[in-house]
Amino acid sequence: MWRRILAVLIARNREFYRDRAGLGWNIFMPILMVLAFAFIFSGDPQDQFKVGVLSADGSLPRAAGGFLALEYIRFVPLTDPGAALTKVDRHQLDLLIDPRTDPLTYWVNLKSPRGYLAERLLLGTPSAAAAMPGADVTTPQRRTLSGAAVSYADWVLPGILAMNLMFSSLWGVGWVIVRYRKNGVLRRLKATPLSPFEFLSAQVLSRLLVVMSATTVVYLGADLVLGFPMRGSYPALVLVFAAGALCLISLGLVVAARLRTEELADGILNLISWPLLLLSGVWFSMEGASLGARLLSQLSPLTHLVDAARRIMIDGAGVVEVLPEVLLLAALALGFLSLAAWLFRWD
Repeated sequence: MWRRILAVLIARNREFYRDRAGLGWNIFMPILMVLAFAFIFSGDPQDQFKVGVLSADGSLPRAAGGFLALEYIRFVPLTDPGAALTKVDRHQLDLLIDPRTDPLTYWVNLKSPRGYLAERLLLGTPSAAAAMPGADVTTPQRRTLSGAAVSYADWVLPGILAMNLMFSSLWGVGWVIVRYRKNGVLRRLKATPLSPFEFLSAQVLSRLLVVMSATTVVYLGADLVLGFPMRGSYPALVLVFAAGALCLISLGLVVAARLRTEELADGILNLISWPLLLLSGVWFSMEGASLGARLLSQLSPLTHLVDAARRIMIDGAGVVEVLPEVLLLAALALGFLSLAAWLFRWD
């Protein structure tokens, strides 16, 4: 059995590496995208404030006035104080306030210009209670941080790596197997001792090897050009991307299980990939999105892949911290692979 799997794996890998156009697209296109976004979003900070608000239930407190009633400030409700403080430290939040304390407590990064201005607004804005006659006015308690800023290029890179992995995983098996079926390759393989399980296993292993190799090359190339931060564990990063690749490859096998034309496969793969891309937080944070969009994003395997990769590369997470995402992606991979094996037809 293993000799047959190895033979199919080697044949598929040779087919991929001989396609120089496809190989170049998988390696150089993500690097060009990172450079483009680094150029577009470089420059001085914009006149926009992003303030985190700690709450128990993830909702903003209803305030009749005061700082929370100011316009042109984006207030983001947060429930995890540790994660919120990390965002302030990384300049991802200009200010963090806890309206549940009396007096109000806030955190500001001393190295953030926008944090300084947001603090001036906070201290210069009278609260609704302070406007009442005879009110006991208390000064907010200040807490400081001093972390370095995370640029947009640093923040978006894990998402671009995950996006490249998604497209390579889905089209690398979904489109190719449908082409094999249309050209009669699967019909000829059906006459051999090769079983559907062996064929699908070889496709998964082949694509996993290709995807992980291409992701490694893209990572090293982007690091050489941009010099982005990597604060976490490399074994954790490899584990996350391997689990994500297995999940997306298995999803591609589900799409290719019975389709007969590349055009239909291409349409279905686009129908699957673009919603995953838009809801996963690759290009922008989902923190400011509606509650429905945030809940829907949790159904996307790409969301968990991107979140785990960012926590490793930017926040310094290790294997233990991202283990829930790894287990979830592995479970989804097993489910998709089982469904693909059940649906698969040679012709």
